[in-house]
Amino acid sequence: MRLRKYEEFEDDAGRVRRYLRMPSGGLVALDADVASDVQVARWAWVDPGARVSEGVRINSYAWVGAGAVVGPRAHLGTGAHVGRGAVVGEDAVIGPRAQVGAGARIEAGAVVEPEARVPEGAVVTADGVRLAAA
Repeated sequence: MRLRKYEEFEDDAGRVRRYLRMPSGGLVALDADVASDVQVARWAWVDPGARVSEGVRINSYAWVGAGAVVGPRAHLGTGAHVGRGAVVGEDAVIGPRAQVGAGARIEAGAVVEPEARVPEGAVVTADGVRLAAA
């Protein structure tokens, strides 16, 4: 019996998507751009079109949405969610179970506290100030 190097899932539109299973157990979409040293923990996901830079740690049950960008050395806590098209800057930290809305921007060095919710299109600066979307 030959083991597959990928898993297949059907999305909401009925399209079959393929995900590679990483050595640590996480799943990365075949068309996601993920640096070779990224740690994608068991039960974590990186969706199609996402870009994840070097040195990033994605903990268990975390999810990087389609088209999202995660900058160098960022850390996503257990169960964190980065929404579609959101941007997480260099060295930023997304706490456990925190949610970053679609199109939101977390600037370099910013910290999103555990279980916090960042609204769609919002900006979080390194000093923690949230600005209204333009």
